[in-house]
Amino acid sequence: MSPMKVISLFSGAGGLDIGFHEAGFETAVLVERDPACCRTLRTNLPDIPVIEGDINEISTKTILAAGHLKPLEAALVIGGPPCQSFSLAGSRMGLNDPRGKLVLEFIRVVREALPVGFVMENVRGLANWEHGRALQAIIEEATQPIEYDRHTYRYEVRCKILNSASFGAPQFRERIFIVGNRIRVPFEFPQPTHGDVETESKTDLFGGQLKPYVTVDEAIGNLPPATPPSKVALRVAGTIKERIEKHGY
Repeated sequence: MSPMKVISLFSGAGGLDIGFHEAGFETAVLVERDPACCRTLRTNLPDIPVIEGDINEISTKTILAAGHLKPLEAALVIGGPPCQSFSLAGSRMGLNDPRGKLVLEFIRVVREALPVGFVMENVRGLANWEHGRALQAIIEEATQPIEYDRHTYRYEVRCKILNSASFGAPQFRERIFIVGNRIRVPFEFPQPTHGDVETESKTDLFGGQLKPYVTVDEAIGNLPPATPPSKVALRVAGTIKERIEKHGY
């Protein structure tokens, strides 16, 4: 069986790729702008080509060639476009910010590379920016029919906000996942495996037993004391209470 090849956009330090590798996929090419992240990728994933540059200036043809792929051959396009434009920790300029428009560059590569499916991850704020305008733009662009080699393709798209704590991570971290495929198979998001078993239902939707949330102490309690937080970390932390009171998360 041939490996399920992945095109990785906005790769960062490669965290999303590691997860997909563990699930049986193989990254064919990585695209990242930040030089420090590119050095990390080349160190940790030396056998995978890294395209370093602005995706606005990188053609899908170049990406496919670097990954030794042709349209329709990739299993997935994955990535998390910059989230600052939609994050509550930022100015929330959304699609009015050049960084916010990069979500549409992600869809551009999907439509030209024609993978079997795609997975885009972003902050929860993407879902409610201007009453959902950004999310709607992504879905509308991704679901438009695509003509290629005398065939018509169309992606079925679903999205959902997931909390990492519900799946065993020691952190309440909500992210929106936008998932699509062109083989007309309805995608089912995973059901939570962890929860607050004292106040919530102790079973998931399928009757399975939920495990208690994993605490930070359980995860890293054996590490040496941390160094003092940076000024940026303290500034962001100072906004959390007001953000939760105002937005609920």
